Amino acid sequence: MVTTEQQEKLRGWFAGRLSDDLFEELVEVRVDREEITVIGRIPEPRLAKDAPAAEREAALQGRIEEFRERTREARIEVAREAEHRFRRKVSWGVECGGERALFTHVAAPVMTRLRQPERQVLDTLIAGGVARSRSDALAWCVRLVQRHADGWLTELRDSLEHVQRVRAQGPDAEPEDTPKDDE
Repeated sequence: MVTTEQQEKLRGWFAGRLSDDLFEELVEVRVDREEITVIGRIPEPRLAKDAPAAEREAALQGRIEEFRERTREARIEVAREAEHRFRRKVSWGVECGGERALFTHVAAPVMTRLRQPERQVLDTLIAGGVARSRSDALAWCVRLVQRHADGWLTELRDSLEHVQRVRAQGPDAEPEDTPKDDE
């Protein structure tokens, strides 16, 4: 698990490394064991106030596609540095006019063993047309829990950070001024 301090340092590195003209604002930097996702806000296209919804949607998609193509080389350069430094893949996304679009990002496989009652839940979701496969059904369940358990998950993450800080102070913790073997 990534601590709040590590997350803040990571966000700071991206804020310092990205050119000022890439995003209007660095909205979010998320990290897990496999991936860092960097999301920034880009300017909305200028449209008439009474522009139809279809025109607005098409303009937003056009702006997002234009940004993705125009900034590809710069984003690749930063991603290569970050991937080397942090040993995780870097994915990108943007917010534009209230829309969020993620560019190529990691879909990591997760293995699990389920007993019959859990498999029946997944199979019910498939039979009901909610999911195409057990894998899709399980991903749907994770998104549902994520949406409805944010407070609980935040509290759990905070508790885990506290445990990590206490462990770091224990008798087996290495003093910060101790040189590493490779130094």
